Amino acid sequence: MSYMKAILVGENESLVWTDVEMPQVSEEDVLVKIHAAGVNRADILQRQGKYPSPAGCPPWPGLEIAGEIVEKGKSVPEDINIGDRVCALLGGGGYAQYALVKHDMLIKIPDGVSYETAAAFPEAYATSYLNLFIEADLSEGDFVYIAAGASGLATAAIPMAKVHGAKVITSIIDESKKEYVRSLGADIIVNTERESLSDAFRTLEEAGTPVRIAMDCLSGASLGECLPYMARGGYWVVISTLAGIETNLLLRPLLTKGLHVVGSMLRNRTPETKAAIMKELSERIMPYLASGDLKPYVCEVVPMQEARRAHTLLEESKSVGKVVLINK
Repeated sequence: MSYMKAILVGENESLVWTDVEMPQVSEEDVLVKIHAAGVNRADILQRQGKYPSPAGCPPWPGLEIAGEIVEKGKSVPEDINIGDRVCALLGGGGYAQYALVKHDMLIKIPDGVSYETAAAFPEAYATSYLNLFIEADLSEGDFVYIAAGASGLATAAIPMAKVHGAKVITSIIDESKKEYVRSLGADIIVNTERESLSDAFRTLEEAGTPVRIAMDCLSGASLGECLPYMARGGYWVVISTLAGIETNLLLRPLLTKGLHVVGSMLRNRTPETKAAIMKELSERIMPYLASGDLKPYVCEVVPMQEARRAHTLLEESKSVGKVVLINK
């Protein structure tokens, strides 16, 4: 039996670099030697015992990786080969030296794109694509609210919306991050420590350009405060509740405007749905990455063994963009 290293959750939420069994490749899988892994808030929740890996996935964290294929199963398509540079979406298990990946969860990394950059792509871009395009059918000219503009997710979602012709309103709580968020293409930036987000929504509605789509990782009170000013038929997609699990929701605007409040999680989607999203990402979004029109922003690279420090960067809101772990 052969072994590899992985990050396991230990006592007091410690993250321990330890030996685990090497995964065995089945017919439709590839074995990827992990060079880099993206860090997500879901990993923190998993460390806290609040968000376990789905059944059949490794119990250690890690939702997105980039690396090199070192072994492939018999049924893997011929255009996927040993030595290919790939990034992948996982149900879990990215904090390790190797990961087993079903072939339809892979995207080949374009030439000139580093492993560190590619590791910041799968989760954030799949989540953004799912919620902006599949759930809310983003179209050119739409006004879109993307919460937490300095987050790793928003730094993917804002440019993605912009290259498809949308206008973006976003929120921040740290004024020092404003110019960076503006550089992503955000049209309106609301510092919610100083300004009212609902006032910004009302102003847009009064100007005849109401928000049609919201991709909201914060939720809480602002959801109920802003929803009445949405465009008719608009979509408020709740993807997390970092700012609170309750809101005061007025039902009259929901009814008269035909609004949609949608709960959406990528992690609990079926493998078939995730594979379809990855295929569309490869075909519709990856060309922008290859051309340089989209580029995941990696603010810090941390050795895999120091994963706990990487989590702290997110927990203390010290990061702007993505934090990535690397295997040295």
